[in-house]
Amino acid sequence: MTRGRIRAKLQRSHLYSFSCLHPSNTEAERPNSVQGSRIVHCNQPHLHQKKPLKYCSNFISTTKYNVVTFLPKAIFEQFRRVANLYFLLAAALSLTAISPFSAVSMIAPLAFVVGLSMAKEALEDSRRFVQDMKVNRRKTSVHKGNGLFGYRPWHKIRVGDVLKVEKDQFFPADLLLLSSNYEDGICYVETMNLDGETNLKVKRCLEATLPLEDDEAFKDFAGIIRCEDPNPSLYTFVGNLEYDRQAFSLDPGQILLRDSKLRNTAYVYGVVIFTGHDSKVMQNATESPSKRSTIEKKMDYIIYVLFTLLVVISLISSIGFAVKTKYQVPDWWYLKPQNTDSLFNPGKPALSGFYHLITALILYGYLIPISLYVSIEVVKVLQATFINQDIHMYDEETGNPAQARTSNLNEELGQVDTILSDKTGTLTCNQMDFLKCSIAGTAYGVRSSEVELAAAKQMAIEEEVDLSSFPMHRDNQQSSRKNVGRVSEIELETVISYSNGTGQKPVIKGFSFDDGRLMNGNWLKEHNTDVHLLFFRILAICQTAIPEPNQETASFTYEAESPDEGAFLVAAREFGFEFCKRTQSSVFIRERYPNSKQPVEREYKLLNLLEFTSKRKRMSVIVQDEEGQILLLCKGADSIIFDRLSKNGRMYEAATTKHLTEYGEAGLRTLALAYRKLEESEYATWNNEFQKAKTCIGADREAMLERVAETMERELILVGATAVEDKLQKGVPQCIDKLAQAGLKIWVLTGDKMETAINIGFACSLLRQGMKQICIITTNSDTLAKDGKEAVKENILNQLTNASQMIKLEKDPHAAFALIIDGKTLTHALEDDMKHQFLGLAVDCASVICCRVSPKQKAMVTRLVKEGTGKTTLAIGDGANDVGMIQEADIGVGISGVEGMQAVMASDFSIAQFRFLERLLVVHGHWCYKRIAQMVCYFFYKNIAFGLTLFYFEAFAAFSGQSVYDDWYMLLFNVLLTSLPVISLGVFEQDVSSEVCLQFPALYQQGPRNLFFDWYRILGWMGNGLYSSLIIFFLNIIIFYDQAFRAGGQTADMAAVGTTMFTCIIWAVNCQIALTMSHFTWIQHLLVWGSIVTWYLFLLLYGMISPLISGNAYKLLVEALGPAPIYWAATLLVTIACNLPYFVHISFQRCFNPMDHHVIQEIKYYKRDVEDQHMWTRESSKARHDTKIGFTARVEAKIRQLRGRLQKKHSSSVAS
Repeated sequence: MTRGRIRAKLQRSHLYSFSCLHPSNTEAERPNSVQGSRIVHCNQPHLHQKKPLKYCSNFISTTKYNVVTFLPKAIFEQFRRVANLYFLLAAALSLTAISPFSAVSMIAPLAFVVGLSMAKEALEDSRRFVQDMKVNRRKTSVHKGNGLFGYRPWHKIRVGDVLKVEKDQFFPADLLLLSSNYEDGICYVETMNLDGETNLKVKRCLEATLPLEDDEAFKDFAGIIRCEDPNPSLYTFVGNLEYDRQAFSLDPGQILLRDSKLRNTAYVYGVVIFTGHDSKVMQNATESPSKRSTIEKKMDYIIYVLFTLLVVISLISSIGFAVKTKYQVPDWWYLKPQNTDSLFNPGKPALSGFYHLITALILYGYLIPISLYVSIEVVKVLQATFINQDIHMYDEETGNPAQARTSNLNEELGQVDTILSDKTGTLTCNQMDFLKCSIAGTAYGVRSSEVELAAAKQMAIEEEVDLSSFPMHRDNQQSSRKNVGRVSEIELETVISYSNGTGQKPVIKGFSFDDGRLMNGNWLKEHNTDVHLLFFRILAICQTAIPEPNQETASFTYEAESPDEGAFLVAAREFGFEFCKRTQSSVFIRERYPNSKQPVEREYKLLNLLEFTSKRKRMSVIVQDEEGQILLLCKGADSIIFDRLSKNGRMYEAATTKHLTEYGEAGLRTLALAYRKLEESEYATWNNEFQKAKTCIGADREAMLERVAETMERELILVGATAVEDKLQKGVPQCIDKLAQAGLKIWVLTGDKMETAINIGFACSLLRQGMKQICIITTNSDTLAKDGKEAVKENILNQLTNASQMIKLEKDPHAAFALIIDGKTLTHALEDDMKHQFLGLAVDCASVICCRVSPKQKAMVTRLVKEGTGKTTLAIGDGANDVGMIQEADIGVGISGVEGMQAVMASDFSIAQFRFLERLLVVHGHWCYKRIAQMVCYFFYKNIAFGLTLFYFEAFAAFSGQSVYDDWYMLLFNVLLTSLPVISLGVFEQDVSSEVCLQFPALYQQGPRNLFFDWYRILGWMGNGLYSSLIIFFLNIIIFYDQAFRAGGQTADMAAVGTTMFTCIIWAVNCQIALTMSHFTWIQHLLVWGSIVTWYLFLLLYGMISPLISGNAYKLLVEALGPAPIYWAATLLVTIACNLPYFVHISFQRCFNPMDHHVIQEIKYYKRDVEDQHMWTRESSKARHDTKIGFTARVEAKIRQLRGRLQKKHSSSVAS
């Protein structure tokens, strides 16, 4: 009851910690106008058991199939593939007299292939089902009646149920917040699963439901909610609550969304509004776009070519059969031509030819590789397993391995042309450290940022590399050494200052500041101590964080809305202004001063909070101190704050601007701090206007709130600025350098301001000194022109045209250009009439940085690059704002960082750090591309070599439709005898080792240039198959046609010739794959040579079965073929003849026109890399794609600069 009295008192007091979030009493009189038909009876779920109030259950399913739909849907998916549809038709026709094969030999392979694919689908879907059931079986506390709560599984929760959700639990449905353990009914919610943001959101219940403070209070609770219908908008909600004979308007501030988590709040009560698939998060659940690799798309065209070939030879065969039937069959009395039927009627040759066309289409169907798709799926799954288990892409800090979330795009990793990367959290850690600050025009903070350290280190390295590379006169050497010494001193000084700082005290997360002038209360000795005091108080008060006591350190940790805010609070604490407590209406700061042993705890009453938004780019709080003075404290982007300064508030503007520029150049993120003193009357007048704007219902509410806030946030007085460091992820510069050497283009798309993005670009070596920066920006004068938009577009178009012209006229082959464009300008540049000029300019530049871009613009830029260049794009990011570009790119890579899992869930591959992208592409991408390309080419080769022999025999057998092979031979050809070696090729093949891939990054360009799957190579393999088929058939016919086969003088029959030909095919195609492989393990040996042994074992065992089953193959190997030397001689001769041209081709290529990997293989084979390290280093230095970005490009530019300088000096000395 005491708690209830406190609540009642607080209701009358009208003092709230977050006024702009708190609904006023006037809302009871002004309910929303609701566009929707949903009615929810609170605490009466039984009323929702019948229509029209019966809503969907809370059971969720993200599976593709269920028990009923699996068979029809999975079968439909399988027969959407043209090849499978063809084989289905052939299998159906095999049941008729038209078929040249038995039904079993046609149906069994199809059933195996389709069954295996369906089993894979079922396995993947079962994982989704298990995950769904894990969620559905979670339990939460539900009101069961009479004020009693009990636990119930999520899937049994109904609309209208009252739930009690406890700290760190997920919300099981979309709820209306009724009350919480806080007196003012607020709670803190983490929405990481919804939008990827780790910052906490504040929610607050209606005043009317505040008294519902414990379980007993819900005994007689009832109300009606009328609200909008289910929709995917996460940030809007319109509805009314009818309770206690009054109607109260509802807004998003009272809605708790499914899958968000309750944080820093012991418990909340809420009533269920939307369940299951009606909830907003499920309404947002969209299937990932269907992505297909370039090779897979090209495979369709190859299948069409083979289909065309199949139809052509079938037509030839049917025409030949019709001609034979009409003109020759009547003379062949032994065929009894008088016994006619529809399939064989000399009187109707056209009809017989038509039926034979169907027979031929089935007979020659082995040209189409039935097991190709399933073999590729098996290979890709195994490749994905190797990616997942790569220990070199495992992050020990987070425990996250690399993960191939889809196996469909493995080979696409080896064909990437352009990488589009987010900056924060991707190139940088999203871990903010307070590093420097400017107070009252004085700069503080002596430590260097990572960007400054990297720059100094690289300068020293460049100088040393350059000096050691060239012979010099002694005096030149001495002066140059002085320069090196100077650079080294700079580097040493920064490193020492950094290491000394860290050595003096333990590292404090979020605080890397070091400057004795401010620490330990020394700021009191500085000039303008009152300004310093205000600076520290703004850091401590202007925030929305929650303090949590830390028992180990006897201080506080903070749950902040953003990493920046957390860093500010830690900095304030270290400066002696510790934020220690928050109540509904106040914040408490413990202020420590050197002359006082005990800290002074001060209370600041929070009157209003004006939140930070991406549009406002600032945040303000209005507080009243203990003396009654009302203050507005503001922090925000410097451009926004400076525009709102009063005339007498610009005292430190010039000095602060200079410091902000320096901080930006050092790659730091900056904010400006300002304040304003308010009179009580002025505040009261403004607050009335603000409350009116808040209670306004309609589309203009947000605009009115913005206008009212704007009137308060003016006439500010500048205090100073902060600089926090968003640290580069480990290995980012090295990774970018290696990717650039591999020939990849890298674009950075970031929401940060231009200065910060540029300096991160320098730190990552995307930019370098001497690179010409093309900045495409929109000037303010353009926007003020009468014809605003047209003037802006014309200006941008002129800038694009001039920049393109400048690049074309550039005569220096080493000149490098960088394009930098901001979001405002990009809006116009992406329009249809300008986007191609923008893309043309961007492609001509060495690096592209897009600043201040929105998530939608990221996706639009990605789409433009993908569609405009026609080349493979890869997008990489870590936050919800990167989902659009990740889904739009050909390959999406998510980083499992601190911004939630939204990007990872939308991605095709996930890694823990950006640096792992190097191995994912340069090693796994290179391997997977070559494996799949060689595998597919080989598949078509072996099927052409096998399938065309059937056609040749047809021509010899009067196009009768008779197969030269036993049905079981044909059944096992693709399923068993040749499938395992090709899978081993796709899984284990390595042209070079992973270490060599990284040492010779230019090898990667074999993928983007498509050297192993262009039409030249595909047609070459098809030609090889054609040649092999001719050799296999005609050489065997020549050998066996008219000479004795056995010692008794008998000639070979069709079974003997057919089996010999099939033996030759098995040997030829397996020896061919052995020649193709560069890397052998015992597994490849087992599968390749084991396939040949399996053929002989099958022939032996099949021949032992009753002749009723084995037919003409009965004891064929033991009694006929085995004892005949001609059988073994023919096999050897045909196998050599089939593989000899390929052997000659690769020998000639390796000798006279070797590819890069051929040279490396030879060096490794002869161990020259060990014996001659200098040669190996020289070769690896050559094996880099010519690039103008990355650290290597910076060093080469410096070397060219020094060489030119030396040449100039040498020329002048000679002249003198």
